[in-house]
Amino acid sequence: MQFQPHILKRKFLQTCFPGRALSYGLNWALAGRGVVVQDKAFQNLTSSELQQKGATIAESLSGLPVHVRGNLLGGYSDISKAQYSRLLKQITTHLSSISNIFVQDGAIGSSSQCDAKVRVISDSPSAVLKLSSILWKTPNRAVSHDSCPLTVYVAASISPGVGDAVGLGDQGNSGFISADIERSSLILCGKAFSDVNGIKEALAALSGPIITARGGLLLSARLLVSCDSVILLFAPEDTIQSCANLLVSADPGVILSSQGVMPLFQTGNTDGPDTFKLPSAILLASSDSSGIIPSVAKLSPGQAAYHFLAGYQDGKFVPAYSKFLYINALELAKAFLSKLKDHQIWSYLVNVKKGETSVTGKDLSEMVQSMLSKNIPPFEPKGSELQEKYKIFLSGKFGEIPKEFSF
Repeated sequence: MQFQPHILKRKFLQTCFPGRALSYGLNWALAGRGVVVQDKAFQNLTSSELQQKGATIAESLSGLPVHVRGNLLGGYSDISKAQYSRLLKQITTHLSSISNIFVQDGAIGSSSQCDAKVRVISDSPSAVLKLSSILWKTPNRAVSHDSCPLTVYVAASISPGVGDAVGLGDQGNSGFISADIERSSLILCGKAFSDVNGIKEALAALSGPIITARGGLLLSARLLVSCDSVILLFAPEDTIQSCANLLVSADPGVILSSQGVMPLFQTGNTDGPDTFKLPSAILLASSDSSGIIPSVAKLSPGQAAYHFLAGYQDGKFVPAYSKFLYINALELAKAFLSKLKDHQIWSYLVNVKKGETSVTGKDLSEMVQSMLSKNIPPFEPKGSELQEKYKIFLSGKFGEIPKEFSF
């Protein structure tokens, strides 16, 4: 009789996990991630099923410690490789000691062509309930067939002293978040699964290389839909807050690809599409009280890349307008320029300062309608202190800027 290893593996798992014959493949996959299922592994339960298992809606937290290693910029990491390895060992050992494990599969981005698949392994149904509201749904087996999925380990019931035990110091009783870009893994300890902003920040850092390799650009932008037009908006936070009702989602983060544009995370709008068509226009909102930047002007692709890279906000620069850490803004600006040229997307520079006041959401909506229906004059700057300020900042931070980039 010919030796058949898959039958041997199935019999082994049926012996080790009696009554779970249909999930032997999942148990095997979890073992590959360091988690040995003691009793049962529940996969991709619905919200009502999770609640039946004891899930509750946890109180939201913010500002918990976030430690990331494998900095994309090649700089200092918040946690060493050895520390992360020890922490991961502690977490997988803890999860392997729990009777019931909850597994949830999802994705960052809603397009299967340039998303990042995610598998959550948790000791808490409440954590899975929270994370399933963040991640996009993905087809069954999509994660197991993906070449480089992210793994999120949730140890809600682990001792608060785990951070101290691996040399991170006292992390407080609420828990902490730790990510390793090289391992494509994220660890949530204690109540950290309730810090949605911290989780999104860490997931964006982890998913960036995967999304880029698949032809997408991860941008810290918002989607604004006006009539039949899709607008990609880069703006300071106070402007975003004033026009929140116009946005697909108030969360920063979209993926721009040749297939269209999509939010990184779930928007909560079940009636809207998951993926939108390519933008009709890009809005770069600058905050300038000097009078040099007009209320609205059309930009060439090179000008758009330059102002995108600077992200000028009335005396401060926010490269690539990014809310995400660990991002190479110059490389992103180069790729941004290529997308604008390849898809012939119009770009506009908007000044959200009106003397001592700021542009409101209503003003911005009117500007959008005007831009799409009128011939907006191009941005033709003259020599100024502001232009020199841009030049000094960008050359000091990024060195040589591509010649096509211009103020």
